Amino acid sequence: MEIKLLVLAGLFGLSLGQHDPHMKLGRTSIVHLFEWRWADIATECERYLAPKGFGGVQISPPSESVVVTNPWHPWWQRYQPISYNLCSRSGTEEELRDMITRCNDVGVNIYVDAVINHMCGASAGEGHHSSCGTYFDANKKNFSSVPFSSLDFNDGKCKTANGEIEDYHNIFQVRDCRLVSLLDLAMEKDFVRGKVAEYMNKLIDMGVAGFRMDACKHMWPGDLSAVYDRLHNLSTKWFSSGLKPFIYQEVIDLGWEPIKASEYFGLGRVTEFKYSAKLGIVVRKWENEKLCYLKSWGEGWAFMPSDKAVVFVDNHDNQRGHGAGGASVLTFWDARLYKMAMGIMLAHPYGVTRVMSSYRWDRNFENGKDKNDWIGPPSHGNGSTKAVPINPDTTCGDGWVCEHRWRQIRNMVKFRNVVDGQPFSNWWDNGNNQIAFGRGSRGFIVINNDDWNLHETLSTGLPGGIYCDIISGDKLSGGCTGKQIQVDEDGRAHFNIGNWEYDPFIATHVDAKL
Repeated sequence: MEIKLLVLAGLFGLSLGQHDPHMKLGRTSIVHLFEWRWADIATECERYLAPKGFGGVQISPPSESVVVTNPWHPWWQRYQPISYNLCSRSGTEEELRDMITRCNDVGVNIYVDAVINHMCGASAGEGHHSSCGTYFDANKKNFSSVPFSSLDFNDGKCKTANGEIEDYHNIFQVRDCRLVSLLDLAMEKDFVRGKVAEYMNKLIDMGVAGFRMDACKHMWPGDLSAVYDRLHNLSTKWFSSGLKPFIYQEVIDLGWEPIKASEYFGLGRVTEFKYSAKLGIVVRKWENEKLCYLKSWGEGWAFMPSDKAVVFVDNHDNQRGHGAGGASVLTFWDARLYKMAMGIMLAHPYGVTRVMSSYRWDRNFENGKDKNDWIGPPSHGNGSTKAVPINPDTTCGDGWVCEHRWRQIRNMVKFRNVVDGQPFSNWWDNGNNQIAFGRGSRGFIVINNDDWNLHETLSTGLPGGIYCDIISGDKLSGGCTGKQIQVDEDGRAHFNIGNWEYDPFIATHVDAKL
């Protein structure tokens, strides 16, 4: 019995470690610097992310991928590996190592987007058209650099005529057949598991804190568990001894397919796509939804348990209409509503939060679909990714959006750090689209998404004093650059928010007190 309990405790400890993002210094949020170069991420960790309180960066896949020229260097080529060599359009292995070191040195974790379900597309051809020039032959399933051969793929297990997933209600097709023609690895093979773990362990030993696991719905939980069991503990150069890497798994479960996100809860956290889709519907006021219904936000909306969830307003897929969520998903293109949604997400205690940092592209809609949803990051004529220039006003140039640098979002990241561990409290609503809530005695947010003004005296839970609104400005040199909020000794404060305002919401916390 004692041995059984020890084994159970071991398994429990393993999975608990994989649910913990291991963020340092009271930090709570991840930012996805989508398609950024390693050199730019290293600099951003030092000059901005660490000082502003970001806990970690999700990086684009670092493994060597196919290079696609028709269309011209699309973003999705990075989700088609041809080897596990660490060279990509973001930089070399040396630049990757330098970035991981420099970010860790300022307390910012690195989370790798790991693509292990598949290799490149079946029609990728044969040659050296890869990010390091490594030879591969997709026709013969020859990836000699790993090495994988035709014996290492699922073609024999897939029961559809063309080898593709045809029916998402058939769990065997979803997990054993090809996702959009991508060559599906046979993860039940010990050799394949070993090669995948070897790739991930190299990154762990370099200092990464965890992984965003791509396309987990297309892999059997037992196979993933076998890979995770082989992973090293985190580097003791930057982390406590005995820590397992943080695992968060991409599982798109909107509720109408047989494969459930809950099948993956024991292995790590899971991306809660319902959060993104529903928050967009509520903030857009579609389907008769109202902000007042957010009183039960989180598990009360049939989302997964908070301690299993990674949440986001948008991600790199659904901001382009890929993945899940559809037209309701809010993005930087809808800046006013987007900032409001980010305010709600970062103020609310549910889940581990991830902030998106994007680039612009020329959209071209035909029949509701963006024909340009493939466009890669800002690039030079030869397809190489451009650096991220910083403007005098601290925004980014050259097509990089840098939502994480928008004052309203950056300051709400700090808000989440300040209120971490405090209860959801002091809810107020007008029965419509004006709401307010606090986090214990450390923070308070008020939002007006109605078509009329908000004038209310509310219980904030905050200690009495004068506070700076962190949405309209900052606390600076003993004063506020934006609005001020007077909180009485009883914790009550009066709020005025015009529906016409640039940002129709106010937030503050105890570190913004004068």
